[in-house]
Amino acid sequence: MALRQIRIMGDEKLEKVCRPVTEMTARTRELISDMLETMYDANGVGLAAPQVGILKRIVVIDVGEGPLVMINPEILETSGEQTGQEGCLSLPGQAGIVTRPNYVKARALNEEMKPFEVEGEELLARAICHECDHLDGIMYVRHVEGELFDVTADEESDEDWEDAE
Repeated sequence: MALRQIRIMGDEKLEKVCRPVTEMTARTRELISDMLETMYDANGVGLAAPQVGILKRIVVIDVGEGPLVMINPEILETSGEQTGQEGCLSLPGQAGIVTRPNYVKARALNEEMKPFEVEGEELLARAICHECDHLDGIMYVRHVEGELFDVTADEESDEDWEDAE
């Protein structure tokens, strides 16, 4: 496992649509492992492959319930609404207010390339939407209501921080 450099907003890789993963290889397994290590090291709750410069449809998420690896994720259903503070590891020190679905149902492949479905509410729903957007070259700032604002490292680690990804 190794830490990977997180790309910062303005990097062209963050604006590209990612390619589907068609087979699990040793390099893809290593990428997933590195993404998890990088996300945890940066105190994030999610990380998408383009954020480390790889244009593959892979996201990792951990909202405190253990790691969730999603390959080729697809959102099937959403409902409800939540509005809250959201940040991104690719835009450190900044946050904004974003409205997302409060419930999300998604389908993806696991590390064995077996399909599964996941349902999430609140922070997990927000994280799934946020990370899936990355796979289509969409940064959360497109959804921000009003202006971005500065956040300190202390604020980012507070218990009430909606989304440190």
